Amino acid sequence: MSNIPDELSYTKEHEWVAGLDESVNVTVGITAYAAEALGDVVYVQLPEAGTTVQAGDSVGEVESTKSVSEIYAPLGGEVVEVNQAVVDDPSLVNNDPYGEGWMFRVRVEGDPEDLLSAEEYKALTSGES
Repeated sequence: MSNIPDELSYTKEHEWVAGLDESVNVTVGITAYAAEALGDVVYVQLPEAGTTVQAGDSVGEVESTKSVSEIYAPLGGEVVEVNQAVVDDPSLVNNDPYGEGWMFRVRVEGDPEDLLSAEEYKALTSGES
């Protein structure tokens, strides 16, 4: 089973959110589960810094040798930083999805909704093949 860190929040679309309780700026990436399902990631397209996003918006995409998947904003706010390293080296998504493979940071506006705890995400992914 994929690694699912307890300190993160998750979406049903397989994004993770870090720093929700510590800061107004949170870090977003895709889960190890999603990275494994995609296979070898070869291209990552991210939103531009300064872009305002709404929770659930499609904000980018991840392309692998198997398929193309959209990246969704798990929270509404302003994109304040993107990880250029993951654009330059998409394999970071597979090699370190919760570390160097992060996607972007958002200055959160409003209360987060519909985020899952690690336990809820484990339950979600254990039912999928």
